[in-house]
Amino acid sequence: MTPDRLPPSTELPLPPDGPATPDPSAASSAAASSAAASSASVGPSSELTARIRAEIEGSPNRRITFADYMARALYTPEFGYYNRPADRPTDAGDFLTAPETHPIFGWTVARRIETLWEELGRPRPFAIIEYGAGSGTLALAVLDGLRRHGATELLDAVEYEPIESNPNRLADLRDRFSKVGLAGLLAPVTRTSNRFVPVAGVILANEFLDALPVHRVVARDGELRELYVTWLGGRFAEVTAEPSTPELAARLKLDDVSLAKGQVAEICLEIDPWLRGVTAHFARGFIIAIDYGYEAAELYGPRHLAGTLLGYRGHRIVESPFEAPGETDLTAHVDFTAVAQAAADLGFRTVSLNTQSEFLVAAGLEEELRALQASPDLTLADYTRARSGIVRMLDPRHMGGFRVLTLERG
Repeated sequence: MTPDRLPPSTELPLPPDGPATPDPSAASSAAASSAAASSASVGPSSELTARIRAEIEGSPNRRITFADYMARALYTPEFGYYNRPADRPTDAGDFLTAPETHPIFGWTVARRIETLWEELGRPRPFAIIEYGAGSGTLALAVLDGLRRHGATELLDAVEYEPIESNPNRLADLRDRFSKVGLAGLLAPVTRTSNRFVPVAGVILANEFLDALPVHRVVARDGELRELYVTWLGGRFAEVTAEPSTPELAARLKLDDVSLAKGQVAEICLEIDPWLRGVTAHFARGFIIAIDYGYEAAELYGPRHLAGTLLGYRGHRIVESPFEAPGETDLTAHVDFTAVAQAAADLGFRTVSLNTQSEFLVAAGLEEELRALQASPDLTLADYTRARSGIVRMLDPRHMGGFRVLTLERG
């Protein structure tokens, strides 16, 4: 999740291969020097740093995978970036997603959901399940869009199910739903907690997949090596060694890609478990995954020789993924080839893979803008904000270049 992410550079200093117990010569000097601030910080970041350090020092070979580091940095209860009490996607925070830009994004997504409901035969109940729901900004805009469109029958059928790891944000979501009189649309708590009841509906994953933990690898001497995280000289550093699992090489083989000599890449092995979790309670319907990313040939192509891993803090790119863990958003571009392949193995078919710009225009963004312009309550400030938001949503250099993958099952 980003403030309009741009492709990273293709230059990156790499750590040399290190022994099982790394020495200083095996560490990445770039990562080590950039991480100095994290070890000297105080507060939540310092506490999380201490916890991750303890895990490293208690691990075989005194190292952990980058995927493990990323999982701790983002999702540790109370201290991880996405599980701290502070609400993140705001102008004052670290990133701003399309739903926060303007509710017209959610109104337009609602148009697409209306079409999909009709294609499914107008099922009742109709589940809208949102992964990474946050405090409900997208959900409220979607439901408001259904109201604006007069889709009363669909609204009566909707059960909205938020999937959110942060209990503080989930509480905020429920409070916001209650304040606008929509608490009755929330799915039963038992299903939200256990997710065992098969449903028909739509799954939304807006800028969710990019935050799944990734392994980092590098092609060296004709072999695939993995970049691990260790602790040296009072700071986090990287060391390369044999891959932690053969699944890394297998994923690249399934993607039908080969890394260039010295190329660094990220591989997400969490896609398959996520999709298996989805299918456990999703009988039929659609998945709409919106994120920045590419199909494998482009993602692992010459434009991304340094990989796509980025850190964000205060709407700015940080120099190191080890800077202020728990206070820095970590992200990697999504491999949409891998997502589609994993989904196909579970009975989904790919309906479309478009840019966000193409998706929004096809879904009816222009109609939403015309309806907004015709509103008697529209102020100049409101219209200016909407136009500015639409430009960002459609600009291929910004959010317009995100990909939208639509999958269908049943």
